[in-house]
Amino acid sequence: MDTERSGAKLGWVGLLLPVTAAVLLCALVSGGAEHNMAVMESCFYGTPLPEDTPAEFSEYVFHIRSIFAELDTSIAEINNQMTEGNGLDPLWVKAVFFALHASGATLPEDVSEFASCFYTFSSEHTAAPVPEEAAYANLASLLNRPIIDEDRANIAAVYEMVSGTVGGRGYAGDYLRGGQTADNLDTSAFTDPTTKNTADLAAYAVHAWESGWGYVWGTYGTVLTESLLSYKLEQYPEGVGQHEAFIRTHWLNRRTTDCVGLIKGYAWLNPETLTLNYAANGMPDVGANQMFRAATVSGPIETIPNLPGLAVWMDGHIGVYIGDGEVIEAMGTRQGVVKTNLTGRGWTHWLEIPYIQY
Repeated sequence: MDTERSGAKLGWVGLLLPVTAAVLLCALVSGGAEHNMAVMESCFYGTPLPEDTPAEFSEYVFHIRSIFAELDTSIAEINNQMTEGNGLDPLWVKAVFFALHASGATLPEDVSEFASCFYTFSSEHTAAPVPEEAAYANLASLLNRPIIDEDRANIAAVYEMVSGTVGGRGYAGDYLRGGQTADNLDTSAFTDPTTKNTADLAAYAVHAWESGWGYVWGTYGTVLTESLLSYKLEQYPEGVGQHEAFIRTHWLNRRTTDCVGLIKGYAWLNPETLTLNYAANGMPDVGANQMFRAATVSGPIETIPNLPGLAVWMDGHIGVYIGDGEVIEAMGTRQGVVKTNLTGRGWTHWLEIPYIQY
């Protein structure tokens, strides 16, 4: 999930849960990154907890899971009333709930009341998501308290934690690594370097794959120097820190990216200087789900046109379709930038990327 974000740093043991559960978590681990990630994945994805998890803490996690199941049902009902590709992001809604619950906010027992803060009816039978600020205003009214900066930072951090490395999680299918280890940027295969277009996005992604780029959360195609890695470890102590040893062995001093960073890197590329300039050319710094929600043209994956340079998306992860049933994606820390087949990978939608010419 992805690139130079504000990345509010959290002391997870102190933030994740209300006081009682936080104490239990401290008893379970000493703030270890891998355990904290396991806890997050257990709450959001139902993965098993460590065998030595205290019973009281397991009960809390199961309680969160049951609430999330109700939220998923409510969100699905809402999204059925929305136009294709314009639905609520379930992970973000649940991240908001999780962070506010951990802060001690009194949340409604009926989760549909909570979910109602995130959408409005644009017509009698059609719903539409509200902007983030409007959602926070609705929540402030519902909870009878403001959504403060600390809440927003915690929400952002939870969301990044649960969506940023979704690409390789649970995937046991085939993928193909690139054949080279190179750190040069190359526009020789571009059709028109003066514009940001679909064909050149596909060529850029293929070059990243052929060059054997690695994956580090929060990067977008620059060389992973020691100083950049140190910054990312500070910025994302969980998402990067838990993989530090692997990253140092495999990706240090090589070009790295995360999933949406592969797309943003192309958008931010200066073809004359061959440099990647953060937030250049009108492309903002957004995550995979935000990029999907911003798309004005999208559709179910089974309707994808055979057009290289389209993006393919699943909740929390994005890749670049290069045509003929193949995708280039920054899959995860241990895989790097790889080539996969379109079918059987779990993609749910395709989209035209904002700020790219189609």
